[in-house]
Amino acid sequence: MSKNRGVLVVREDTIIQGEIRRCHQIEIYGYVEGQLAADNLLVHQGGQCYGIVQTDTAEIHGTVQGDVFVKHLINIRSSGSVSGNVQYGQLAMEPGGNLSADVRNVPPTLSGDLDLEVDRGRSVRITLQDLNAIDPDDNARDLTFNVSRPTNGFVALANSPARPVTRFTQADLQNGGVFFTHDGTGTQAAGFDIVVADRSGATTGASQTVKVAVRG
Repeated sequence: MSKNRGVLVVREDTIIQGEIRRCHQIEIYGYVEGQLAADNLLVHQGGQCYGIVQTDTAEIHGTVQGDVFVKHLINIRSSGSVSGNVQYGQLAMEPGGNLSADVRNVPPTLSGDLDLEVDRGRSVRITLQDLNAIDPDDNARDLTFNVSRPTNGFVALANSPARPVTRFTQADLQNGGVFFTHDGTGTQAAGFDIVVADRSGATTGASQTVKVAVRG
C-alpha cells in the first residue's frame, strides 16, 4: 500500500498488510503488518504493528515488533511494548513500558464479518471476507480454525462436502475449499463457533460465533 505524504489513521477494525510509505504521520489503532515509513508514528493502546518500521519519531502505547529504526526519539508509554531489532537516537520510557530484543510469538487475530447467507438445504463457500486469520509469524497452513457448536448445519471441505469437519486451516480458506452446509430444517438462522490457533498453540481467545442467515 502506498500513500502520499499526509496523515494515515488505521482504525480499530482495520487490518493493513503490505507497504505504507511517504506518510507524514501514521496513527495505528488497528493492525498493520509489513513495511512502514513515516516522519512520525503513533501506535495507540490496542494498536499492533509488525514488520519493518522506519520513522523519525515514535510514540508507542500499543505493540510494535520487528526491525524498528527510529531516527530521533522513541517514546514508549506505560502500556507500550517494543521488541525485535530496535535502533533509535533517543529513548524515553514510562514505568510499565517494555523494550526487548526478544521476538515473541504473536497470537493470531480473527477478522472478517463473521456473517454468512445460505439457501435452505444448500451450501455456501466461506470466503476471506467472511472469516480470516491474521498472524505475522505463522504461515497459512499453520493457522488452524477449530469449529464447535454447529447449529442447523455443518462445516465441510471441498474434497469431502458431505462430511462435517471440526477443523480447517487458513490455507483451506485461501484456496476456497471451506463450505457451510445447511441441514434443510425450517429455521431462519444457523451458525458455528470458531477459535484459531497458531503453530505454537497461541489462540484468538474465547470462541466467536459465525452467524448464518438462511434464505428460502
